[in-house]
Amino acid sequence: MFKPPVLTEEEKIAKHYESMGHSVELINNFRAGNHPDDMEAEQVNHVIEQNVRHLEIMVAKDYWTDEDMTEVNAAIEG
Repeated sequence: MFKPPVLTEEEKIAKHYESMGHSVELINNFRAGNHPDDMEAEQVNHVIEQNVRHLEIMVAKDYWTDEDMTEVNAAIEG
């Protein structure tokens, strides 16, 4: 039977921070026009809004220590 790895709290936080970086990258790319050509503006905006909301939720978490949120906050502010 498969047993998922047990992560330490620090590893979990690092994974969350990494995920935030992916959202920042996607938001920045989509805002710059780097998205699939067949996506309509409404779809692009929806993807951006979903990822901004994800970042807003994550920034509000109380487990952050010295992680740099500069790029995250810039992506939220747009």
